[in-house]
Amino acid sequence: MQFEVWAPQAGRVTLECDGVTRALERDPEREGWWRGDADARDGSRYGFSLDGGPVLPDPRSRRQPDGPDGLSAVVDHERYTWRAEWAGRPLPGAVLYELHVGTFTREGTFDAAAERLGHLAGLGVTHVELMPVCPFPGRHGWGYEGVSLWAVHEPYGGPEGLKRFVDVAHALGLGVVLDVVHNHLGPSGNYLPQFGPYFTDTHHTPWGAAVNLDAPGSDEVRTYLVDSALAWLRDYRIDGLRLDAVHALADTRAYHFLQELSAAVDTLAADTGRPLFLIAESDLNDPRMIMPREEGGFGVQAQWNDDFHHALHAALTGESQGYYADFARAGLAGLAKTLTGGFFHDGTYSSFRGRSHGRPLDRTRVAGHRLLGYSQTHDQVGNRAQGDRLSALVSPGLLACAATLVLTAPFTPMLFMGEEWAAGTPWQFFTDHTDPELAKAVRDGRRREFAAHGWAEEDVPDPQDPATRDRSCLDWSEPEREPHARVLAWYRRLLALRHEQPDLTDPDLADTKVAYDEEARWLAFRRGDIRVAVNLSPTPAAIPLGAPNARVLATWEPVDTPGPDGVLHLPGESAVVLLQD
Repeated sequence: MQFEVWAPQAGRVTLECDGVTRALERDPEREGWWRGDADARDGSRYGFSLDGGPVLPDPRSRRQPDGPDGLSAVVDHERYTWRAEWAGRPLPGAVLYELHVGTFTREGTFDAAAERLGHLAGLGVTHVELMPVCPFPGRHGWGYEGVSLWAVHEPYGGPEGLKRFVDVAHALGLGVVLDVVHNHLGPSGNYLPQFGPYFTDTHHTPWGAAVNLDAPGSDEVRTYLVDSALAWLRDYRIDGLRLDAVHALADTRAYHFLQELSAAVDTLAADTGRPLFLIAESDLNDPRMIMPREEGGFGVQAQWNDDFHHALHAALTGESQGYYADFARAGLAGLAKTLTGGFFHDGTYSSFRGRSHGRPLDRTRVAGHRLLGYSQTHDQVGNRAQGDRLSALVSPGLLACAATLVLTAPFTPMLFMGEEWAAGTPWQFFTDHTDPELAKAVRDGRRREFAAHGWAEEDVPDPQDPATRDRSCLDWSEPEREPHARVLAWYRRLLALRHEQPDLTDPDLADTKVAYDEEARWLAFRRGDIRVAVNLSPTPAAIPLGAPNARVLATWEPVDTPGPDGVLHLPGESAVVLLQD
């Protein structure tokens, strides 16, 4: 088979494959590329040596059997026989479920996670969103320090394990979305700088030098990232990609990297006949992110909406530290603004940033499904000092209110694993760095970060302690017990309503009408014939719903149908969904 590698700065490149060394030749048609043939088969170990240096893994490695620092291995994708017939599942009307393979089950593998997918299909979600699965040091970690952007973390089950997981998901009718990280790599096991200008000092990010998207050599780097994205969608039949922190992709070129990536994904979707999509994590509050390319946008199909999360979290918990400050001051008015306009910061002053932020979103041009709404994510839980979930902060009744707002709002809902039964397990920050100095730096840095917010050092879990990961694994016996079982039943009912009632998946953002009372702590909104009300106060509320004799579809606490005056009497810390016939 033919091997090739981009190494523009090398004067000599050799290939070591199954213990045999061969010199590669320059490719006369592609500047900076080297190529050569060697006998190889699925599983053959290989690597490249540059100018007589150590043998390094392939930047486009499909498999790293011994981790990021080991040799690469050949993967023959044709050897896997796909079992599920799958035409794809589009984003409009979807409900996503964010899942970390390493803690979804105590085994921490694709196969163990696949055994639990029936729970998700029965719950009513449509897509599983996997946190990053590229190789990273050690066995356990969040996955955001991965390398080898074409390979799969071996302890999870490697390439074959991921394919089996996708196959099971598709057989159950579940799409699969994969979180990919293009804004930084490593640092441990990252050999890309030895091959070429994959990074540039032209821009800097929180992780150091930026990925090279606009400096000399960036054409090849952009192709590297685009091709790796397409490989997930093509070789593993992934349905969509979540793009980590795209605001950290520094690109000054006229044609932005995200436009290039979205165009390539759209072309692959047309070629395969499957709906494929991109979801950005962006804190820019820039509508161009999710506008079509032909209208000057980036062509990304959707983005996470942290403003909705922050407004909801502040309303539920009263927390006002850091970026919650503006949302806490706004109260329910801030939540109402996100429900109707998408962004809270749409050109307004952000005290956390110390400047104005964002721009307005045109509700007549942007469909609601292009924004993801959620009450919890891996970031919002795991980046708390002790990884405490919302279930550790508020009552089951307020959890029901949060679920109601997420699952009936005009956005694409996303759940974080375990929230559907108010999981009692935390989800903490954990690592398994094999480099002692890096492990110490991460541990000390995290403790310093939270010490600045008043946390005692001993109260911040040690990321390197195996117990930190173990505490973060879901307890699958909880859904059978109270109060977890009641919360789970509520999620199932709300998800069933979302699939049954067309108004709840109507993409028209402008159709959402909201009313609220800051002092009484209630909020209600209308979507077509659907009426939704939540009472965040512990005392009952009289809500002028304006829907006399509306039929109750779901209620957390017993409630009477509104009378002729249209007033709904809602118990404290409760929620209800009604239909105006």
